[in-house]
Amino acid sequence: MTVFTLAHLSDPHLPLPPKTGLRHLASKRALGYLNWRRNRHLIHRRDTLDALVADLQAQQPDHIAVTGDLMNIALANEFAPARQWLESVGPAEQVSLVPGNHDAYVRSTAHRFAETFPDYISGDDERPGFPYLRRRGRIAIIGVSSAVPTAPLRATGRLGPTQRAALETLLHSLSGERLFKVLLIHHPLQSRSRHKRLMDSAELIALLQRDPVDLVLHGHDHVHATIRIDTPTGAIPVVGVPSASAMNDSHRPSAAYNLFTISEGNDGWRCEHRVRGFQASDQIVELRPPEML
Repeated sequence: MTVFTLAHLSDPHLPLPPKTGLRHLASKRALGYLNWRRNRHLIHRRDTLDALVADLQAQQPDHIAVTGDLMNIALANEFAPARQWLESVGPAEQVSLVPGNHDAYVRSTAHRFAETFPDYISGDDERPGFPYLRRRGRIAIIGVSSAVPTAPLRATGRLGPTQRAALETLLHSLSGERLFKVLLIHHPLQSRSRHKRLMDSAELIALLQRDPVDLVLHGHDHVHATIRIDTPTGAIPVVGVPSASAMNDSHRPSAAYNLFTISEGNDGWRCEHRVRGFQASDQIVELRPPEML
């Protein structure tokens, strides 16, 4: 029986580089910087992130999914430290990455993400871009980008028709194979917030109902979340996770990560979901009993 362990973390929001100040900023970045200085730097802590990653690595997963927002306002000098941090999580062959809206915060540096992390966003064809496909045995990891620059006070995402068409072609090509398919995206498929939602979520859900995957992983909302998308062949679990660096946030859970144990038997695929993270202390614990998805 094939057994594969997939870890999932998101939204590390690494600290802004030293000496960042308002004189370097304009428009949307200035608002983001002020938000960081006023409260976010107290919530998103590097020591919390480092402890969580160490605990994750101690679980020895076969692969790690990181669903975006490595940065805060996508300054040019945020990218190199983000690359260094990601390399500390694991090598590119063991870590799959998709960008978040904070990684494409403004148009002037939106191109830097692909330039900085090409090997972490490349499929088996070794070409960086979205969608990508990575096969790990019978596990198919598919990454898409919902990260687009937006106006101030908005954090929406969009795949767009070109990426959706490529994703549908890819999924359709895999439909005849016995694979456990995992889709990575930053934005959740359903959101109550108009200014944070995936703008073409209805189109993506309709696509997945035609060509299903077995699991969707996302970040963005900084909360534990599990919903299911009904398809003609069964329901697709869609699972979110809190920020990997959050602590003492009065509105959202503290840092956590997901662990999925995927096994293949004669009767099909099984996926067990566990959650580890901080809870009311500086200790990382199992936050809930294992659950079969």
